[in-house]
Amino acid sequence: MTVAMARVAPATPPFPPEVQGALDRIMPPGMPPLVLFTTLARDPRLFGKFFAGSLLDRGHLTLRQRELVIHRTTALCGSEYEWGVHVRGFAAKAGLDAAQLASTVHGSADDPCWSDEDRLLIRLCDALHGGCDVDDALWAALSARFGEPACLELLLLCGFYRTVAYLTNALRLPLEAGAARFPEA
Repeated sequence: MTVAMARVAPATPPFPPEVQGALDRIMPPGMPPLVLFTTLARDPRLFGKFFAGSLLDRGHLTLRQRELVIHRTTALCGSEYEWGVHVRGFAAKAGLDAAQLASTVHGSADDPCWSDEDRLLIRLCDALHGGCDVDDALWAALSARFGEPACLELLLLCGFYRTVAYLTNALRLPLEAGAARFPEA
């Protein structure tokens, strides 16, 4: 979704010290902060709450598991902004290839590019997106494969990135320069 004008203008430097410190820790050297971050920086309290909820640290999931869930969740929500940012920043490191990235947008858990573990994660994203719930059979499979702490993290991850999609879509954030775009169907 290419958009001409965001609904809320991003904050501009100088940022409050706590915001600048967070941006310095998050952004790679020489890369300007994302529009999402500078938009949230209009309110340092909300900015802080947003970053307190972030799950990009090393938790119970591998980088690949985390990124697959983020890519699928943001694609299901139509957040080309966030999907593209994560493709640019993490897809190669997570080992997600072009066919898999396309499948996160237009495919399903049944696509041949996925492992059994990947299929479970995609099914989780699809179930939560479609009905905000996980049936007993899927929960049992997830619990057996990942364990309870990781399952809790997966639920939080899906919910957090659905919130991110709400922000990027409803605020009509312009796509980041250099970020990936949804592939053609």
